[in-house]
Amino acid sequence: MQSSDGEETKELLEHVHALSAWLEGVPAIERVEWASAQFGEHLVLSSSFGAQSAVCLHMATTVNPSIPVILIDTGYLFPETYRFIDELADRLRLNLHVYRSSKGPAWQEATYGRLWEQGLDGLNRYNYINKVEPMARALDGLDAKGWISGLRRQQAKSRVDLGVLLARKGRIKIHPIIEWNDYDVYQYLQRFDLPYHPLWEKGYVSIGDVHTTSRLLDGMTEEETRFFGLKRECGIHELI
Repeated sequence: MQSSDGEETKELLEHVHALSAWLEGVPAIERVEWASAQFGEHLVLSSSFGAQSAVCLHMATTVNPSIPVILIDTGYLFPETYRFIDELADRLRLNLHVYRSSKGPAWQEATYGRLWEQGLDGLNRYNYINKVEPMARALDGLDAKGWISGLRRQQAKSRVDLGVLLARKGRIKIHPIIEWNDYDVYQYLQRFDLPYHPLWEKGYVSIGDVHTTSRLLDGMTEEETRFFGLKRECGIHELI
C-alpha cells in the first residue's frame, strides 16, 4: 500500500487514521496488546531510559517479555543513566539491543570538534551521527514493522497533534501513553513499584546527553531543558 517512491498511499493513511481514532478510546495496555497481535516478531520498542521510561518498558514487556528494546547509546549519557539501564534491564529482563555510531566520542571530537557547541547546524549533525543513523540501522536490522514509543503530548509543542498511531516510511509507530500526563505516569509507577530516573529528583525532567541536558529551572519549559532551547526533537522521532 505504498507508492513507488515509498510514500504511504491515501488508503493506508486513512486506514491508520481510523485505527488511531479507535485506539484513542482504549486503555494504554490494550494498545500495546493490539500492536503485539498486529506485528508479532516485527514489533520493537525504543527507549531513551529517561525520566519516566520505566512505564513503557514495563507495559510492553508485560505483554511481550521478549520484545526487542532499542537503546541508542551516544557515549555521552549521564552515569546515572547507564546505571538506570542496568537496573531496569536486570529487573525487567529486557531483550536489549544497543546501537551506536560507527565512530566513538573521542574519534568524533578529533574529527569534528564538539558538534553540540557549533550552533543548530552542529547539533543537527551531532544528532544525525549519534542518534538518527543508529536508529535507522536498528529498525532495519530488527526488521521492524511496528515501533512502540513513549512519546506524550504533554512533553512538547511538536507532539501535541500526535495520534496513537502514525504511518510513515513503511512502518507504523505506536504511542500507547500519548495522552497521559505526569500524574498518570506517577500513578503507574507507584502501582507497579517502578522507579523514576535517579536524576528526576534533582530537577531533570527530560534526560538525554550530559552536554545538552539541563535541569528545569523557574521560568523554563520542559522543551527548554534540551539542546539549549534551540530545538526539542533530536531527529529520531522524525524518522517516522
